[in-house]
Amino acid sequence: MLIQSVQFTFAPGDGDKAEAILRELREASRKEEGVIAFEVARSQEKPNVFVLWEEYRNEAALDFHKATEHYNRLVLNGVRPLAQERSGAMAVPI
Repeated sequence: MLIQSVQFTFAPGDGDKAEAILRELREASRKEEGVIAFEVARSQEKPNVFVLWEEYRNEAALDFHKATEHYNRLVLNGVRPLAQERSGAMAVPI
């Protein structure tokens, strides 16, 4: 299993647009066979900050996810260009 955690920070005026994109990404990603979990959260204290928690069965499932139409449209051409900051970490269970 692979676990990926990603944090995005958007301009204050872009929070609602980012939420709509991330909700669509969550719903599409959860339908992928190799996705175990895909969660999106929005900070209550800083509503322009979002955190994603993604769990994949294996590297092939993550590669498949990155090759999907919705990843290209919603991540590469959606939230990433909109984000002011992005940080993340990939981990494996211990």
